[in-house]
Amino acid sequence: MSLSIAQAVLEATQVLREAGVPEAAREAGSLLAHTLACDRGFMITHADEVLSEQATETFREYVERRAAGEPLQYITGHQAFLNLDFEVTRNVLIPRPETELLVEIALDLLPTADEFSVCDVGTGSGCIAITILHERPSARALGIDISLPALQVAQRNATRHGVADRFRLLASDCFSTLNTTRAFSMIVSNPPYVAAAALPGLQREVREYEPRTALLAGADGLSVIRRLLAEAQHYLVEHGYLLFEIGFDQHEMVERLIDTSRWEVLEIHKDLQGIPRTVALRKK
Repeated sequence: MSLSIAQAVLEATQVLREAGVPEAAREAGSLLAHTLACDRGFMITHADEVLSEQATETFREYVERRAAGEPLQYITGHQAFLNLDFEVTRNVLIPRPETELLVEIALDLLPTADEFSVCDVGTGSGCIAITILHERPSARALGIDISLPALQVAQRNATRHGVADRFRLLASDCFSTLNTTRAFSMIVSNPPYVAAAALPGLQREVREYEPRTALLAGADGLSVIRRLLAEAQHYLVEHGYLLFEIGFDQHEMVERLIDTSRWEVLEIHKDLQGIPRTVALRKK
């Protein structure tokens, strides 16, 4: 049976709603726009246009995947982050709005014109470092990640946004393969911070599809953050900065972990929901 654009969106909306997908109509529209390689405006003005058999089949496959819990971003292969479009695959975390806060803080702390270097620990898609480089043309960055497939995604994103000549990538478990003489102006990280016991309570999309190595950090979710606090100062210039994201209920535990003889606590910034989300420290 042939479907018009409007009928296809309605059909998909019902399927997704019955599967418990939030904002089913919006997601159905996004999937169809991806299928047709068009924008929402085109679908509105061509609502009665009939889909080809191939487009209908492809669209229904996408809807089936989304109904099964696969995130929209992994189906489309894209996610916007601070006005830049990033490729995402199942080898990397999907960039989230709360992580944009970390980048905004970094840009506030880093001079506009001066040269400086940034290390992005657990770079994933590269969205943090690449956005900083995009906004600071004199900066250079190193992205490190334990996952080789993630580094490949970051490399493609760096090329996409024209910063590949200033963005070096290295396979490393935190700082394990870095030379201790390397000194950065700032270290940034959206580290794994989910406690192992909390995994079953995560959204299906996160629990079943996003990479575990980028999510889980030991029994209390703080194993990587402990390493950042213990090791990062060795790779920073004098008075260099350490910025990292934390979980919604971790700020008190993290505050207790900070050695104030080594770190000056600038602020623990809250996200748009008022949740303490980004820790900003300066090396003493």
